[in-house]
Amino acid sequence: MPGADLDDPAVFSVWVERLRQQSDRSVAPRDGRVHATHWWIVEGDSYVGAIDLRHRLTAFLLHSGGQIGYSVRPSARRRGLATWALGAVLPEARALGLGRVLITCDDDNAASARTIERNGGVLEDVRTTEQGVKRRYWITL
Repeated sequence: MPGADLDDPAVFSVWVERLRQQSDRSVAPRDGRVHATHWWIVEGDSYVGAIDLRHRLTAFLLHSGGQIGYSVRPSARRRGLATWALGAVLPEARALGLGRVLITCDDDNAASARTIERNGGVLEDVRTTEQGVKRRYWITL
């Protein structure tokens, strides 16, 4: 919800419901979207990041987006949180019946490349996409 005031409890509630519905396979995804499950990475009562699992690949996701995306706020980086979160999501992907997942990162993002490689990612290629130069990794589940 770009531009939304997520500090407003009513707006935040609508946003959370939208995220929840994206994982509900009984609800058709919006055009151009796929079902996805979202988790927050928290420490105590502090939000430090998020990780998302897209349930299938579209042509766009196969080319440049991948099935798993994650982010960690700058103040919480370099502590292994992304590596831990990715490792925790892989069994969820397996439970969806996926045999492998595609994860991409910017070519110049060495930290993200290490996170993926530490979780078994095997580099398929590096390619130029609409979002810039991407490293494409597969993790066999």
